[in-house]
Amino acid sequence: MGLIYMQVSYIEAMVRMRRQHFEEGVKRSLYQAAYNLELDETRYYLTRDIQRDIHHSHIKDGFLTLEHRYMISSGEGSHYTIESSTKVNAPIAVPKFKPSGKRGQLSLHEQQRLAVDVLRKRYRYQRAMLDEVVYGMIYQASEKPLEQRMNFKKLDQNIKSELTNNGINMEYHFRVLAGDGHEVYKCSDYIPSATSDTYKEIIFKNDPPMRMGVLEVNFPTDLLNKYLYSSVKFMIPSILFTFMLLVTFAITLYMIVRQKKLTEIKNDFINNMTHEFKTPISTISLAAQMLQDVSVAKSPEMFGRLSGIISGETKRLRFQVDKVLQMSMFETRSTAALKMKELDAHDLLTGVINTFNVKVEQNGGYIKWEPEADDPYVYVDEMHFTNVIFNLMDNALKYKKREEPLNLTVRTWNTGLHLNISIKDNGLGIKKEDLKKIFDKFYRVHTGNLHDVKGFGLGLAYVKQIIKAHNGTIRVESEIGVGTTFVIVLPLK
Repeated sequence: MGLIYMQVSYIEAMVRMRRQHFEEGVKRSLYQAAYNLELDETRYYLTRDIQRDIHHSHIKDGFLTLEHRYMISSGEGSHYTIESSTKVNAPIAVPKFKPSGKRGQLSLHEQQRLAVDVLRKRYRYQRAMLDEVVYGMIYQASEKPLEQRMNFKKLDQNIKSELTNNGINMEYHFRVLAGDGHEVYKCSDYIPSATSDTYKEIIFKNDPPMRMGVLEVNFPTDLLNKYLYSSVKFMIPSILFTFMLLVTFAITLYMIVRQKKLTEIKNDFINNMTHEFKTPISTISLAAQMLQDVSVAKSPEMFGRLSGIISGETKRLRFQVDKVLQMSMFETRSTAALKMKELDAHDLLTGVINTFNVKVEQNGGYIKWEPEADDPYVYVDEMHFTNVIFNLMDNALKYKKREEPLNLTVRTWNTGLHLNISIKDNGLGIKKEDLKKIFDKFYRVHTGNLHDVKGFGLGLAYVKQIIKAHNGTIRVESEIGVGTTFVIVLPLK
């Protein structure tokens, strides 16, 4: 689990870094696209004014021809170059000098000095011209609306190019808003929604606020998530394998614990079964030895008493073996072989109560019978259902309080198309942690080699199997020191 947590944390960190890198790349791309937009506008006006000056210049022989190159560079490395070839305009003319050589030519030194003077004067003139051009360009450009200052197709190309340069090859949509918030341009597939991530950049940020524009670019969230998680795909198999390892480990640990519990239950069962069988076998063996005595054979009263003891202990052994065989029957068959027939539950319960009441009265208790059901007819196996009621009453007798007599309340009532039978006692009660386990096979609240409560832990497991085979349900409600109530719900005939 710690390894999976570390892997998931690592993936989250990678995705977070990937998103930061993406956002920084988008911001750089939009900034450069907006900068290129302003650069294009500057280039346009500068080229237009220079070409206009060139067009109106007078070309005459005898003047110096100069090559002009204007370069507009950005801090990001991109630049635009403007080249033109013109002759120097008046009044910047090359002065005449007296020839110093025999052939009437200027000396080299004089030619160099002349060229420097001409370039110096030309630079001053062109700088003043450039300042005038820039002032006029700023005034003219800021007066125009955004839709006339921008080439939206070229803007789209710039955005795509800059995103590609930053390693972002994703589908995007964009629109341009004016300073007052109204939409100037929107690409045909632009659909603003909650399922997209939007990034903004100000256009012409040095203009007055109302002349500025806002460029909005959004990316579909599903594509953005795909882009972000594409870098961590290799981690998914690792997490899956680790999770499989965790599940395998958990299953193995569960099986080990379960096997340990089953071993304890098996040992408990063997100890209890040994004790339950040892007592009647010892009694039968002792009675058989006494029957071999000649003096016993001469006393019919003693002979009959010993025969009764042997018969009673044999029945007890057969009853315990029958319990084990009954549970074995439910293990080997998907459904029990029940002999179903229509019965009056009140009659069946009355017979069981009359039989069991003898044991209860011997302990100073009583059974309260409350037949409140209007329709008591059910379709059940008489023998098995009788055993169910006997088991529940026998459990109440086993787990009664030593200092108090057992008081049982048997009640019936109808709910819809069902018959409800409750058996309530005032015994010791059952702990909450034991309530979910009491219907498990071999489970006993008193575990280990303790025999204050006799049995194999099969009674309630048998009860649940029989009720389930009758398409019914059974639930238990209990409170320590107050008592326990079993409620059986059966469908009516």
